[in-house]
Amino acid sequence: MNSDNPQLTWFRNMAPYIKSHRNRTFVIYLGDGALDSRTLMSLVHDLALLQSLGIRLVLVHATRSAIETELDRRGIAGTLHRGIRVTDHSVLEIVRQVTAAQRVQLESLLSMGLPNSPMRGARLRVISGNFVTARPLGVVDGVDFMFTGAVRRIDAGGVMGALEDNAIVLLSPLGFSPTGEVFNLAADELATAAASSVGADKLIVIGRAEGLQQPTGELIRQCTVDEAAALDLAAPEQQSARDMACRACQQGVPRAHLISYAHDGALLAELFTHDGVGTLISHEDYEQVRCAGMDDIGGVIDLVQPLEESGVLVRRSRERLEQEIDRFRVLERDGRIIACAALYPFAEAQSAEIACIATHPDYRGHGRGERLLQILCDEARALGLERVFVLTTQTTHWFVEQGFREVGLDTLPDERQRLYNLQRNSKVLERPLDK
Repeated sequence: MNSDNPQLTWFRNMAPYIKSHRNRTFVIYLGDGALDSRTLMSLVHDLALLQSLGIRLVLVHATRSAIETELDRRGIAGTLHRGIRVTDHSVLEIVRQVTAAQRVQLESLLSMGLPNSPMRGARLRVISGNFVTARPLGVVDGVDFMFTGAVRRIDAGGVMGALEDNAIVLLSPLGFSPTGEVFNLAADELATAAASSVGADKLIVIGRAEGLQQPTGELIRQCTVDEAAALDLAAPEQQSARDMACRACQQGVPRAHLISYAHDGALLAELFTHDGVGTLISHEDYEQVRCAGMDDIGGVIDLVQPLEESGVLVRRSRERLEQEIDRFRVLERDGRIIACAALYPFAEAQSAEIACIATHPDYRGHGRGERLLQILCDEARALGLERVFVLTTQTTHWFVEQGFREVGLDTLPDERQRLYNLQRNSKVLERPLDK
């Protein structure tokens, strides 16, 4: 039962995520502008909270826009080739100064512990160092990039050792060569390389954009790498964030999240609520359909019980569900069952009944019922059956839209006719299965 206090309800709903995130490793990329945003202090407080919950944090901060500002201030004309900065001696000096200033800024903020702030008693330890070995980018198209480099290796053992010692690791976009040279690195490439090297569970990109958007402007809540790569994105910020996330997932990071630092509390909302506030990109579909098991009984009951009480579905006892659970398919989202459906074959009649299609109210209207229906139709076809049928009292139109047509009671298999409930007076609809 939900509390009248929404804060308590929200905190209770966080519990599964607190448990699942504990001892996980997250690489968090602070994009251009994050360190100048009005929400920076709140973001630092949220990072401290994550660390206190047992989440291992690696922070990577972007310096590009700050470097450009400083170059303009000093009247130095920077050079870009293929969107990559050419770093000569004068530019490298600015890169080092800007990077050092940002690192000190983050370390000082993470060191706060005022009694009247969320950082009280946090006592965070932040470790930076020569974790990144770099190489020169070299000459491309005849252009010598000089001190612009690429990540050669991440000292994953050193990073993990610091994390296991309960420290936050801060990686700045500078790399060092075995000969002692310093190289200017692309922060986004450093973040993806770090996430891959340390086996991070998530890469979280905190940038200007809320996430990825449809051409209509609608936020895309989740998508696969292939779906994200196919998007035609107009905004450069979205393109860059999308490319980072896709690279990370292709290199073995299970999930990447894209959120905005303009949204106060976005980090917590993304990690501790069912739908988050940004875009989740994963190598595989975030929502998985699978066969139900005994551990899913409670989740299925939560879905179907409200529909049974309203008369949409016929009542099933828990004992019956336990006996028939292998007939059910469930759609799982981040460990939570959000939809279900069941298939009952009648081999002698060359048909199967599709029953108990239910979707959580928060997830209706986005094709999940259609997806489950099609999966069960495919299963029936694989069994060599010729048609599927449903009995319904209140969702006739929806099934008609899915290719069903109303038929007579006499078309049901004999066994199913004997079980027909005359009091419910359900309509019978069927759909042939294409061979």
